[in-house]
Amino acid sequence: MERFTYRNPTEILFGKGMIAEISSRVPADRPILLVWGGGSIKKNGVYDQVKAALTRHQLVEFSGVEPNPSHETCMKALAVVKDKGVKFLLAVGGGSVLDAAKYIAAAAVFSGADPWEILRRNGSNVTGALPVGAVLTLPATGSESNGNAVISRKSTSEKLHFASNHAYPVFSVLDPEATFSLPAKQVRNGLVDAFVHVCEQYMTVPTDALLQDRLAESVLQTLVEVAPLTLENPRDYPSRADFMWSATIALNNLLSCGVPGDWATHMIGHELTAFYGIDHAESLAVVMPGVWAHKLAAKSAKLSQYGRRIWNLGDPKAAIDRTEAFFHSLNMPTRLKDFGIDAEDAARKVGERFASRRSAFGEQGDITGEAAAHILRARA
Repeated sequence: MERFTYRNPTEILFGKGMIAEISSRVPADRPILLVWGGGSIKKNGVYDQVKAALTRHQLVEFSGVEPNPSHETCMKALAVVKDKGVKFLLAVGGGSVLDAAKYIAAAAVFSGADPWEILRRNGSNVTGALPVGAVLTLPATGSESNGNAVISRKSTSEKLHFASNHAYPVFSVLDPEATFSLPAKQVRNGLVDAFVHVCEQYMTVPTDALLQDRLAESVLQTLVEVAPLTLENPRDYPSRADFMWSATIALNNLLSCGVPGDWATHMIGHELTAFYGIDHAESLAVVMPGVWAHKLAAKSAKLSQYGRRIWNLGDPKAAIDRTEAFFHSLNMPTRLKDFGIDAEDAARKVGERFASRRSAFGEQGDITGEAAAHILRARA
């Protein structure tokens, strides 16, 4: 196991009725920006619960954060922050809303001329941020317990990420009941997103990190077990709670301690979303089996271990096929053609973008533009 430092300052408030607890954690003596998305929180009662908890607070509201939150929308919110003297942000929604809040919070104290430079430099130039709290309504990204955010820029068809210790939420509320009304597609996406997050930190090379492997495998096994249950019965509290907690553990930096990461699937997937607008999880389901097949020889040891421990299969190729079949069981397509995307066009665009940035991902740093193009052609 490699040397590592683990930091996670987010307070997690998990369980039924926990939204009421935010009243003692949100400052009452300064303006608060309530950030949310398209209106689902008003339909499922979460908005009313938040408002009831903050009756004595100075609330300013900003709605309209879209899936794959855009730089353009975030800059509109930033103008509100500066105009109203906002000193705290409360994100109510899924990972997109929380990512937007993190970016807005960092941009609010950024000393540079263009906040987009935060994304261009992966957050290395973030020296502070306004505090952010979260009420999560969609398990998927793990953004409720990490310092990461992914933002799109419509004008340039870019999707970039940043990470900073300054961007961790100070608290996050995870009430599984707040997710009961989610459409099946969003639950499906969240399950796939969490599953792939684990795999990006696990499906690399053997490192003698036995506990890290077992931790990752336990999350994968839990997702496999609860996925059909929570899709079939969205109001089943135990299965939804296990799903919600699994999604948090999948990307709160615990699983990555002391082990290499891949992340090529995410980086290729980000470009598919930027160019074609498909959902983040949809892009991951398309790309990950292709990355594994492309790296079959290098990943064979971990694929064999994964196959045995998760699927009771010994053959690496069979493990890849079984993973794709699992995605299909969730009604998740796994081919570019399923989304009306021409594989050759995608290979060209993503390959050229990787090449222009001199990008190279994967645990061995060998997923270049050429490799990304090869992977996408194979996912037609």
